[in-house]
Amino acid sequence: MRIRTETVADYNGVFQVNVKAFGDREDEAQLVENIRSSQGFIPELSIVAEKDNEIVGHLLLSKAVVQDGGKLSDVIALAPLAVLPNVQKQGIGKALIQEGLERCRTLGYELVFLIGHPEYYPRFGFQPAGLHGLELKQFEVPENVFMVCELKEGVLQRIKGELKYPETFF
Repeated sequence: MRIRTETVADYNGVFQVNVKAFGDREDEAQLVENIRSSQGFIPELSIVAEKDNEIVGHLLLSKAVVQDGGKLSDVIALAPLAVLPNVQKQGIGKALIQEGLERCRTLGYELVFLIGHPEYYPRFGFQPAGLHGLELKQFEVPENVFMVCELKEGVLQRIKGELKYPETFF
């Protein structure tokens, strides 16, 4: 398996992975396309897993902000993570997340947020964001699925407020 940055030639394969990974629904695949054409898109943070020259997984991390009164802090939103159903539970998602978090760290981002499975993401350092004075008002989700990963120690002491997903998420 090879983990690499997505290229334009991968777009169709990435679309198919996102459709199949989310129960033959196009919502997440469409989200990827919307983010790609937005200000929040960071090409190095659209990452694919390739096996036998086929795209089998995709991770997209894009720009978001935390707003605390008039103060805005640039952060990253992880959405979506998709792996073809027939190759799930083989470490592909893990490899994509680890690579994605490392790239975020290298690019100087300090926090990564997501809405996801509370049994899966904590192994990568994600924890409930509400425990750190962070809020999400744009989506109604259980508290334990709104999570944050601190990429630089001490940042969660400094950044508080409401996570704001860009309009492309709606």
